[in-house]
Amino acid sequence: MRVIRSEVLGLCFGVRDALAIMNGVERPAEVTVHGELVHNPIVLHQLERRGFKNSGEASRQVLTETPVVLITAHGVSDAERGRLERAGKTLIDTTCPLVERAHRAAITLRDAGYHVLIIGRKGHVEVRGIAEDLPSVDVIESADDVIAYPHTRLGILCQTTAPERLVRDVRRAIEERNPGAEIRFMDTVCLPTKDHQRALERLIEKVEAMVVVGGRNSNNTKELVALCRERDIPAFHVQDASELEPKWFDGYETVGLTAGTSTLDATINDVERALVRIKPEVMA
Repeated sequence: MRVIRSEVLGLCFGVRDALAIMNGVERPAEVTVHGELVHNPIVLHQLERRGFKNSGEASRQVLTETPVVLITAHGVSDAERGRLERAGKTLIDTTCPLVERAHRAAITLRDAGYHVLIIGRKGHVEVRGIAEDLPSVDVIESADDVIAYPHTRLGILCQTTAPERLVRDVRRAIEERNPGAEIRFMDTVCLPTKDHQRALERLIEKVEAMVVVGGRNSNNTKELVALCRERDIPAFHVQDASELEPKWFDGYETVGLTAGTSTLDATINDVERALVRIKPEVMA
């Protein structure tokens, strides 16, 4: 079986930078990670073994006992940052710069008097962090969610990992259903996400099936899987090589390999080696 790696796959610079900051922490036991550093169980297990505490994304409102709180790559709202600082916590900030850019866009729209529409996943930690600082906001997951909003000024921005095709569809729906509104669009989808998706679109043309490596809770990984299935390409989502099933690949001679932006290089390499062992042949 021929295995073709995507031209762009795996860790983005934001996640690499966050992991580098974590590696530099001298006393992990004094630090609580405010949620999940990245949506990757392998990384989370490694951090736990080093001694880091973790508040869990569902229980971030409970103040931790450690003196230091680490803000994850997904960021937090200004309101949440202020709450932690007022509680006397020292903050280590690993927020991705491109997530920070989305926050700044939201504040720009808010201060200019726009009702903000965020294209993204409701409840996602990044989206929650942006929305918490906005008095007038809606989160839109699909074009079907769009309505005629009771606002004359609408500002649109995106979760950094939103797929470009979703952004186009939602933006068009907003314009069609709100013809009298002043609409301002700010493209905050990050370049690594775009690069991963565009590389996958090119790879789809060359393969019969796809293996997508990444955490179950990783939004950008799930979007890669969704893109494959929209193009009628079978997609197998695994977190590591142990989840691969040889029977999946019966009848396939060419399989693609891609991975989400929080997937470690070592995990991708392990999956690739396991695929080759299933049906040995020359790798591309």
